[in-house]
Amino acid sequence: MCMIKFFNKRIRFFTIWDIKLAQLCAMLVIIILIKLIPAITSLSYWWYIILLILAAIRPLYIMFFKK
Repeated sequence: MCMIKFFNKRIRFFTIWDIKLAQLCAMLVIIILIKLIPAITSLSYWWYIILLILAAIRPLYIMFFKK
């Protein structure tokens, strides 16, 4: 069984609380990285907006346009 199929089967057991806890864990990892590498915060906010848009393209496409 390939890894993608395995995780697709396992994620079906997740509730909304599990998903939100996973998101919280990801945010805490980012906060730790920012504390370890403070130069990240000195970037222009336009870089963050560009990265946000690039990261959001696929999920938004799948949510609203893919049939």
